[in-house]
Amino acid sequence: MSKTTILVVDDDLGHLTMLQTLIESWGYGVETRTDGAAAVQRVEDGPVDLILMDVRMAAMSGIEALKRIKNYNPSIPIIIMTAYSSVSSAVEALKAGAYDYLIKPLDFDALQICVERAREHAGLKAENRQLRARLGAGFHADNIIGKSPAMKSMTDMLAMIAPSDATVLITGESGTGKELIARSIHFNSPRRDKPLVIVNCAAIAETLLESELFGHTKGAFTGAERTRDGRFQQAHGGSLFLDEIGETSTMMQVKLLRALQEREIQRVGGEETIHVDVRIIAATNRNLAQQVQLGRFREDLFYRLNVVTLEVPPLRDRLEDIPLLAQHFLHFFSEKNRKTVKGFSPQAMDMLIKHDWPGNVRELENAIERAVVLITGEYITEKHLPLSIVQHYAPPQETSFDTVGLPEAGQRSLDEIEREVILSTLETAGGNKSEAARRLGITRKTLHNKLKLYGVG
Repeated sequence: MSKTTILVVDDDLGHLTMLQTLIESWGYGVETRTDGAAAVQRVEDGPVDLILMDVRMAAMSGIEALKRIKNYNPSIPIIIMTAYSSVSSAVEALKAGAYDYLIKPLDFDALQICVERAREHAGLKAENRQLRARLGAGFHADNIIGKSPAMKSMTDMLAMIAPSDATVLITGESGTGKELIARSIHFNSPRRDKPLVIVNCAAIAETLLESELFGHTKGAFTGAERTRDGRFQQAHGGSLFLDEIGETSTMMQVKLLRALQEREIQRVGGEETIHVDVRIIAATNRNLAQQVQLGRFREDLFYRLNVVTLEVPPLRDRLEDIPLLAQHFLHFFSEKNRKTVKGFSPQAMDMLIKHDWPGNVRELENAIERAVVLITGEYITEKHLPLSIVQHYAPPQETSFDTVGLPEAGQRSLDEIEREVILSTLETAGGNKSEAARRLGITRKTLHNKLKLYGVG
């Protein structure tokens, strides 16, 4: 996946450099500009995912740049930085379309949270637009790829429950596509024109999750500069998807139970009771009934969530879906990387079908993306697949093929295939052993030992 690009705009070079170093340490890509006009030009030159911009700059103010950028591309979230003495400018910025504002000197924790929220908000809006266009007013089985009996049974059930307002619990292993199912439920329901808000309960620190879900009042805690709505309020009239619900603490489970029972919430630090109209869709990769028996999940909350259960089957239980999914991902990543890839060699497809896929559909997606990135020809062969797939493959007896000039892979030993995969990956990585090890899914030490065995320095 491509890295999020954040444009930081500030005419204070010291502050600009500090922010660049800090934000890059969080894993984002960063570009910098020193005035508003340059920021506007950068947006016109190509897309950026998010902008962090100072209000006061000599050449063109942040407010003027904000207005021009929003006029050119209103979908880019822009966070404004301002001093205490310029709070009125921040209010003006919010009216002009800024996502949020932060007061200098910046609280770095608050900045990181704000950046992440803005990024998720922008991504959610884009996904919602795409899914509304794709799913339309009715359920389409083609949106969920699979012809196996397990998937047919699940999509039939989905078509029945989507038009209702029932709470749904989606279960299944990690990587099976539970979020796609949740989206399908929402966009095939009467709430499709209202927001679908997604919260990954496992990805948010316990100390922040309550504020994230229920909102907070100004001054509720350090850094709470203004009252903020939580995800329940953002989802009002629509659906709230609580992913990884099994990872929440007992205390949070109590608060969620009240919200589900009463459809009422209170902001952190507030006393006002707020009514919310939301449909709850939850997902977990844990056995919640077992967690109840172990005392790790509240029984009353479990029954509140478990009105209707949809179990997403693991990929190893629907092998007939693997060719369909592989072709789907091949087409998607070929277009994304501007390549013409026609398909898979028989040996490569056999490897995909026989792999046990512990990471499920997500692992298959990553494997196909990697193959498309590495390929220089028209057909994906075993040398383009991850080592984790190749090394556990047991070829059938007397298997060979000769498609578009490809070698007879079935007549080669597994060691020969492994050697070719490793050397090919090292070559495509430009000789960078760390990068090659990452692509192969092995440690650098293991790669070093393999290369030593092959007589390669």
